[in-house]
Parts: sequence; structure tokens; C-alpha cells
Amino acid sequence: MRKSYRAGVPMLIALSIIVSGCSYGAQKTMNETDPPPVSYVDEEVTFDSDLEVVEETGSEMVTETTMRELYLIDQNGLVAPQAIQLPKSEGVAKQALEYLVQDGPVSQLLPNGFQAVLPAGTEIYGVNIKEGVAIADFSEQFKDYHPEDELKILQSITWTLTQFDSVEAVKIRINGHDQEVMPVNGTPIGEGFSRTNGINIETDNVVNLSNSKSVTLYFLAQSGENVYYVPVTRRVNMQEDQYKAVVTQLLAGPSSFSNLLTDFRYGVELLEEPRYANGVVTVNFNEALLNHIEGTAISEEVLNLLVLSLTEQSGVEKVAIEVNGDNKILMATGEFLSEPVGRPLKVNSGKY
Repeated sequence: MRKSYRAGVPMLIALSIIVSGCSYGAQKTMNETDPPPVSYVDEEVTFDSDLEVVEETGSEMVTETTMRELYLIDQNGLVAPQAIQLPKSEGVAKQALEYLVQDGPVSQLLPNGFQAVLPAGTEIYGVNIKEGVAIADFSEQFKDYHPEDELKILQSITWTLTQFDSVEAVKIRINGHDQEVMPVNGTPIGEGFSRTNGINIETDNVVNLSNSKSVTLYFLAQSGENVYYVPVTRRVNMQEDQYKAVVTQLLAGPSSFSNLLTDFRYGVELLEEPRYANGVVTVNFNEALLNHIEGTAISEEVLNLLVLSLTEQSGVEKVAIEVNGDNKILMATGEFLSEPVGRPLKVNSGKY
């Protein structure tokens, strides 16, 4: 049975910077312990916008901070983003990875129900970014994880680093040596692991791999009063229009094997094929999309689920929503939605 989100819990509207990725291959892991000379630079990291905060207490200035998106493990064992204020640093990519280490500097910042992903004691020697690929170099402690956690670790590293515009894919080094596969369970890395490889990949809907493609969808999760967005990757029919496939799968709801939730009502339908033009996807629904204020308004959660999921598609920058062909839609906040909506910069930002 589909599990629905019940309104009344404070929501976080946040989101991330999306970039495309590349493919991967597989070879044996190198086990050398003497690292070759490596030059680490991540000055090429760029991003659309950062929220910088400087607090003043009396005559003293408190550390300047900036918002970063960290992909952590939630109480359901899923990789989920949390936007957290970190001290402003020149080596932003290296710093982001340092805040993924268990018992590291992120410990006092973790939201309830979340944990860091990299083994305790892991050192990040550097991040070298060139031509869209970030090569992250770790110490030997990086190998100290359980086999079943390997894909989560790789996804966490990849999605954390690809929040930066200059990073499209990720490669791994240990003590300066390139890893063609992950060191414990042999997950292929090859020429780079990217967002196109997926995240929280669903396995319960068996689809012919040769005749299917992946789409990334966002659903809701709840921990106490903390409600947040979680991306999952699902296989869909290759022949289906990609935008229609995303919406159809969103309306189908989260997997029955997960603890994820949706805010879409039963009975919501697309009235026509989604339309794409100049980076904008237009989706036209029946009135069942309006699930607030006695069926006259769209919830913030439904809007975010649509925008987050559709902007994961390559080339989609904004989403225009219509109900019965009308693009002037009342939101649960009391404001009217009449223009295409772009993806917010960070996912799951705010105090809980």
C-alpha cells in the first residue's frame, strides 16, 4: 500500500546543483602502499551560489560559514542530502569529504537519525579536479568498511562532490594509487562514477535491463518532526518518454519495501504528454493535484517532488505546472504559482 505524507510537519525546501556524469568500467584494484607524487588542486571548483554567514558577538567576529550539501546515511539506511553550514574554506571539495568521516568534524552537526559514511580515521589527502572529473585521494583507513556499505559510500562521495558545477564524475585513489574498483566489494569505478550511476537504486521492480533506463525520483522521509527529501533511482521502460516516465513513477509512489512517503493524492493524472522547450518542462494535471485548502491549492511538498525529480533530467532547468491547462495555481502558502519553477540550490536545508 502506498504510504502518504500527512501535512502539519515543518517542511524543508532545499535543493542541490545538478550536473551530468559519465560511464565507468572495471579492472583490478591496485594495492601499492607507497604513493606516487600527486599534486592536489580543487581551486577549479565552482558553484552557482553559496550562503555565507558571518555572526558578530560584541566586538568579536565568529567564523564565516557557507552552506554545503552532504550526502549522509539516514535511519532507513538510505543516502540522503542534508545542507549544513560549514566553516568557509579554500579547499571546498576536500572539506566536504572531511565532513563525511565518522567521528570527524561533522559529529556535532549531524541531524537526528543521520550518520556519516566514511570509516572513522579516514584522511582525505586531496581532491584533484580536471576536465570535470574529481579524483579524491584517501588514506588506508578508507578500506575499513563493511561490503554492504560500499555502494552507499561511493554514492555519497559522488553526489557530495557533484554539487559543484565543475565536477561531473568522481574517481578514487588510496595513498595516491588509482582504484578501478572499490577496495572491498569490487564495485566498478573505471573512468568515473557519476550521478547517472544512480542513488538508492531500487531492486524490487524487475525490468529488462537491456530495454530500460534509469530515472531519479524524489520522495519524502520522516524522522520525528524532521521531514526531508530522498532521491531514489528506478528502472523504467526505454521507449517511454523520459518526462512522462518521471511523472508516472512519482504518481505510482515509493516502493512498498521502503519507508518513504509521498504527498500526491490518489487520482492525480497527467492530462497530456509533458512538453519541453528551452529548458522548461510543462506538465498538465487534473484538479486532483490540488491537495490543500479544500482541494484548491497545491502543497509545497508536491511542487518540490515534481521540480526535484524533473530537473534531474538532462537539460531541464525549470518546471511549469498546469491544472486543466491553467498555469495560475494557488499554493498552500497563499501565493500564486504562475511562472516556471527552478530548482532551489540546496536539498534539505534548515533547522529541524
